[in-house]
Amino acid sequence: MGEIEDQLARLAAHRAAQVPAFSMATADELVVRRRSTRRARLVYAIAACLVVGLVIGGWFLLSGSRSSVIAPAGRRGAGEAGRCVGTAYVPNAGDGTVSVITTASGVVSAPITVGKHPGAVAFTPDGTRAYVANTDDDTVSVITTATGAVSAPIAVGKAPVGVAVTPDGTHVYVTNGNDGTVSVITTATGLVSATITIGNALAASGPGVAVTPDGKHVYVANLSVGTVSVITTATGVVSAPITVGTHPSAVAITPDGKYAYVADYGDGTGTVDGTVSVITTATGVVSAPITVGKSPVVVAITPDGKHAYVPNLDDGTVSVITTATGVVSATITVGTAPSA
Repeated sequence: MGEIEDQLARLAAHRAAQVPAFSMATADELVVRRRSTRRARLVYAIAACLVVGLVIGGWFLLSGSRSSVIAPAGRRGAGEAGRCVGTAYVPNAGDGTVSVITTASGVVSAPITVGKHPGAVAFTPDGTRAYVANTDDDTVSVITTATGAVSAPIAVGKAPVGVAVTPDGTHVYVTNGNDGTVSVITTATGLVSATITIGNALAASGPGVAVTPDGKHVYVANLSVGTVSVITTATGVVSAPITVGTHPSAVAITPDGKYAYVADYGDGTGTVDGTVSVITTATGVVSAPITVGKSPVVVAITPDGKHAYVPNLDDGTVSVITTATGVVSATITVGTAPSA
């Protein structure tokens, strides 16, 4: 078994391929999914919903309403000031379903059947559809959020692990972990309109792909080779790879589009602190790595761009980075194996 297969196996052992997604309007709570309990836990005192709409691996969390990326289908209800109100979509890899949780009440709807081993989820900007990557049958399922109806699966590349929707909702980018390609789905037709070759084993998680706020570029983490590739959406051209840290697993773009934050998972042993690399998008220059906890698997940026939250799989913490200084300003202890 090669290095990438080893990493995939280790992440799978922690259910790291499951990526919950939130569709909501506003708030100040963070939702952390813990593998050990398979339930969502609300952590208050975090003053902003995260911007990311999907995250890797497993109990990733998603709070966030950057409508250009996630689809703010939720809304603030009466008496809900200061809380995230919306809907969380949680993939259940073991039985090929997606659970839908109403965050205000904690009520879980009947699970929606999708494909085999669903992982990443991403919403269209208007919140009407959710795209689910089914890793074990090489497809993407499309859920109509108003009804829970699922369309015929869309065939993509081998082992789709990440999914991201462009800000205008016209295209979906799907990273395929086992063949080093990115499938581009045209949402109007539900067809794959292009297949872009990256040439490396891609990140084994949903957050390994991110679209810039202007929709002009897609950032893709290359897990096996420690680089990030950048796709120009207008042409499908892939830039020269940008070198980051060891085993990059997730990418998030700041709201102003100026920086890409990359979670560098590390050596895979769970004994060495991982890092976060920061890419200046205009130049491709990478700053000095920021040391976080052990095995960082996801990174999410607050809507105001002031902080980045990084769950650390192997030490049960979330690192909070102040983006203005590049310093870890807080370390929050959460449950076992936080991944989103």
